[in-house]
Amino acid sequence: MAQQSATPAATTAAPPSATPAGGTPVPLASIPPASAYAPPGAFPPEPLGFYTDTSVCIGCKACEVACKNWNGLSSRNGGVNTLSGDSYDNTRRLDGQHWRHVKFIEQFSEDRTNGRWLMMSDVCKHCVQAGCLEVCPTGAIMRTEYDTVVIQADVCNGCRDCIGACPFGVIDINPVNNTAMKCTLCYDRLHRGMEPACAQACPTASIQFGPIAELKQRAQARLEQLKSQPRPESRPEPRLYGADESFLGGLNAFYLLDDEPEVYGLPNHPALPSQHLPANVGLAAVGAVGVGLLGLLGLRKRRMDEFAAEARAEQISDRGATDPGMTLGSDEEAPHA
Repeated sequence: MAQQSATPAATTAAPPSATPAGGTPVPLASIPPASAYAPPGAFPPEPLGFYTDTSVCIGCKACEVACKNWNGLSSRNGGVNTLSGDSYDNTRRLDGQHWRHVKFIEQFSEDRTNGRWLMMSDVCKHCVQAGCLEVCPTGAIMRTEYDTVVIQADVCNGCRDCIGACPFGVIDINPVNNTAMKCTLCYDRLHRGMEPACAQACPTASIQFGPIAELKQRAQARLEQLKSQPRPESRPEPRLYGADESFLGGLNAFYLLDDEPEVYGLPNHPALPSQHLPANVGLAAVGAVGVGLLGLLGLRKRRMDEFAAEARAEQISDRGATDPGMTLGSDEEAPHA
């Protein structure tokens, strides 16, 4: 993807603060603007990405709207969408037309007297070790100077290899141009010193943008704050998802979760396609040996059948020569007159 020319930074002032449920205010104005991390035309000194604190997500879908608006993404079915019946989640999933997706997870008792909603703004994880980048045959998927992963639509041939390689189900084909598409972390905005549209639109600082190292520090502090608060014994402890470098090398869009990853539809142990190669090669080798043995057994049986047929023919020929009344090709003697 060609770099665009540098233009003056354009940022919008953040609201003064937001108050997470059960926590201390998060000073939004203290979060430096994107131009502080990546001035227009400058090469950033470290990777940039997202930290999403799901404990303060209010499900407003401002991030979805901002993403669609900035990237000019079309509506599904021309805007005629059907209700999913899955709480307020009618987007259903990430795909080529939805690069941000707010999940609604309802956890209520049978009598509906006790419960809570878990909400999470899902997006491409921009993995440090990206499966989609690993399998792309045309070089359409590239790693940018911001350490993010971007699909170049003008190079993509729509082969769909990346769709199966992504362990998070992020990528899909956009029906408008029939190429694979996903979040670019607003690659064009970063060139202008602007923060991604979704992070700018988030009213509670659930989606935070900045250098990965700094985001991890914020996330760790917030995690310790949540763990210090009382919670029901039956409720799992909050955790960071994707902040560990052993997790696909780390995710440049990682999360603070208030429950198990599976509850949010996230794999507990995502893997790269190449991690399955040893097992797949071993299975292929075993299969090849098995097919070879079956072929040898089939060939041996065929040769044994041929030998048996030749032996029977010789036996019949010899008996016919010694007994004129023997009919050639028959094991029975000809009847006597």
